[in-house]
Amino acid sequence: MNSSRLEAFSDGVLAIIITIMVLEMKVPHGTDMEALMPLVPVFLSYILSFIYIGIYWNNHHHMMHTVQKVNGGILWANLHLLFWLSMIPFATGWMGENNFAELPMALYGGVLLMAAIAYFILQNRILAEQGKDSLLSKAVGKDYKGKASPILYILGIILAFFIPWVAAVLYVLVAFMWLIPDKRIEIIFNEKE
Repeated sequence: MNSSRLEAFSDGVLAIIITIMVLEMKVPHGTDMEALMPLVPVFLSYILSFIYIGIYWNNHHHMMHTVQKVNGGILWANLHLLFWLSMIPFATGWMGENNFAELPMALYGGVLLMAAIAYFILQNRILAEQGKDSLLSKAVGKDYKGKASPILYILGIILAFFIPWVAAVLYVLVAFMWLIPDKRIEIIFNEKE
């Protein structure tokens, strides 16, 4: 089986996740700026989560273009990733509705950590199927960002219980780290042509 069906299914799930997140933002009953103020934390958490979903969509898209063949292990690893990404709307809503309080911040970091682990598992299942000389293997290289992200998430989870705003800064830092376009796969494809 090729990767096109897996990629199309994943794209659909990610689109639904974004839709759920935006539907969680309730329209205020007032018509002035004061009515919008309680929505600021909700909107900020939505922006961060939208960026994270976008990062996963982008990297998943690039990774799937390196896949020659999909097996059952890759399908299950992909579903595992989608499960954790589907938890982002809940964690986002809870964090935003509670003004970035300790436990919601820790849960948000936990979901991000589990999504990162799930992505790592998917990447490794693909690497195991494609081999050491595959395009993905060459593109991944030492994967410094992939190794640093879980460490920063764990630190954020711990700090969420003591200084929640520092946890938020760490989550934003990881997002910005990945927001810088990762050209590794594109470079490998261009070298191949």
